[in-house]
Amino acid sequence: MATFQYIAKDSAGNEVRGQIEAADRNSAIMSVRAQGLLPTALGEVKSAAPAPQPESKPTRARKGGLAPAPAKKKSGLNMDIKINLKMPAFLRGKIKTKVLTQFTRQLATLVNAGLPLMRGIEVLKRQMKDAQMAEALTGISENIAAGGTFSEALTAYPKIFDNLYVNMVKAGEAGGVLEVVLARLAEFAEKSEKIKNKVKGAMIYPIVVLLAAIGITGFLMVKVVPQFKQVFEDMLGGAALPGITQFVMNVSEWVQANWLVLVVIGFALTVIKKIVAKTEKGAYLFDVMSLKMPITGTLVQRTAVSRVTRTLGTLLSSGVPILQSLTIVRDTTGNRVVSKALQNVHDAVKDGEGMTEPLSQCKVFPPMVTSMVEVGEETGALADMLTRVANTYDDEVDNAVAGMTAAIEPALIIFLAVVVGTIVVAMFLPMIKIISSVSGGGGVGA
Repeated sequence: MATFQYIAKDSAGNEVRGQIEAADRNSAIMSVRAQGLLPTALGEVKSAAPAPQPESKPTRARKGGLAPAPAKKKSGLNMDIKINLKMPAFLRGKIKTKVLTQFTRQLATLVNAGLPLMRGIEVLKRQMKDAQMAEALTGISENIAAGGTFSEALTAYPKIFDNLYVNMVKAGEAGGVLEVVLARLAEFAEKSEKIKNKVKGAMIYPIVVLLAAIGITGFLMVKVVPQFKQVFEDMLGGAALPGITQFVMNVSEWVQANWLVLVVIGFALTVIKKIVAKTEKGAYLFDVMSLKMPITGTLVQRTAVSRVTRTLGTLLSSGVPILQSLTIVRDTTGNRVVSKALQNVHDAVKDGEGMTEPLSQCKVFPPMVTSMVEVGEETGALADMLTRVANTYDDEVDNAVAGMTAAIEPALIIFLAVVVGTIVVAMFLPMIKIISSVSGGGGVGA
């Protein structure tokens, strides 16, 4: 028997550390899971071999009957026990969605072609270029070879295979349709990534234009406007400047005197936002604000509805029980307002009620969604209805992204033109006055 040290999470998500004795690594993982814990790191505790000591002769007792006291063992950081914790690949961070999707799609194809699961994993492991994924596949193969199931092997890598993935695989194993479930998982990941990329792509151009506007305005205020100020003072002899020019000059002087304060304030606001977002109430508040924003709120809501309905429909169609499916979807929404609404739905279904009433009361899901869910519950085709809703909202997300991009781009261009144009006009109005006075003076002198 060997001793293993583990780090795990309990049902409440709290971290638990401890030691367990087992015959091997796979047995240790199974023992930890048997305690209702999810292992996140596990390694064997190895004791360093003691250095050979020269054989010494028996020591006679000194006067007084006491033998020399043995030397005290080292303690603390100098103890003679070395803990060899092998850090699994999943502790290094999440792998790219593209890598996981490609693996899932290929494994589904191999299993559907009649290749045994172990053989399929070995084939994909040999051609896997991502080192972290390859290491995870090695551990999965060892776990399956030791008698574990595919879904049990996946639980040892929670940062690669989330609860949605594991539970769908478990349902596929139970129903004997693993290849179908894997194909659905790949399709789900591809569509989710497609929506995410569209939203990110739509925000790139506005962010670039906004940063350009801030950079150009800052450069003009700090470098260009002060030079014009000196020119005006020399050529106008203290004469009053046009109102817009004086305003721009005052703003320029304030920016030059307080630019450091602006940087500190911006940094402080960013830090405060991150600190507040880590609290439960603060994170909930930010999620509420994201749904209520005038322009982006609709896009956030439609994206959340699409993700929830697609995930729930995929789980139900794969054979995962409704309560377990609702729990998984609740934990993977990424929005606490939606998670709270799904918790209410879960509680209602647990008490024997339907999903329609709690969905309509939460005011997060549009009436069309609740109507489709109601029809699905009445006809027994809830999974199919949820998938249809997801497809509909995928199209609405595309339209919302296109509409938002079409509205934001010209607005930012106009904003940049107004800011820069105001500065240019403010600088040229005194120049016109100087040119006029010089022309008038030259004519009189002639």
